[in-house]
Amino acid sequence: MANVGKRFAAAKAAFDGKAEVSVEEAVALVKSNAKAKFDETVDIVFALGVDPRHADQMVRGVVALPNGTGKTVRVAVFARDAKAEEATAAGADIVGAEDLMESIQQGNLDFDRCVATPDMMPIVGRLGKILGPRNLMPNPRVGTVTMDIKAAVEAAKGGEVQFKAEKAGVVHAGIGKASFDEAKLAENVKAIIAAVNKARPSGAKGTYIKKIALSSTMGPGVTLDIASATAE
Repeated sequence: MANVGKRFAAAKAAFDGKAEVSVEEAVALVKSNAKAKFDETVDIVFALGVDPRHADQMVRGVVALPNGTGKTVRVAVFARDAKAEEATAAGADIVGAEDLMESIQQGNLDFDRCVATPDMMPIVGRLGKILGPRNLMPNPRVGTVTMDIKAAVEAAKGGEVQFKAEKAGVVHAGIGKASFDEAKLAENVKAIIAAVNKARPSGAKGTYIKKIALSSTMGPGVTLDIASATAE
């Protein structure tokens, strides 16, 4: 087993005996033990009772966190003419069409969210093998294929978080920074729990949310009491 640092060991000791706690207690524990030299991201992980290999068990959605993520989001937009101008005015970092496609094919992926107008999808579709595995493929279900480019760019910049069940039904997302006050972090946690709970697919059987854990980038995790977390 690999050696752990003194800071991580101390944080882990503080978490000993702490399990199935409330959102507020989990936030307080994670925040008080995030002592890295940088502003750590606070992450949430869900273990869901779904098999995303089946279409009727896929969990995917988007949530606007009430207090943002604290992260600077770079947005790429596939659009032409007036819509390209709209994207630039809204604050998009990269705007283009065939030129953007070629840039991505060459390995330039310096962005966190990709948005497209519907007419651009034949071009974007050629990038499926590149954007898909990185969860960057524009999708109308989460509002990233749209004619309302301004709203999509502003939402991405303002703290909107996309989530998707990966292998073994795991959903992972960053929901803020350790520098946020506890009340704001707790609000963000509750918002994404509500969104994931609401996104329960028709094919999910039995227990849907099996486990929820909260951690900081460099710290250990603490599990939440699911009943109280999903009741709010």
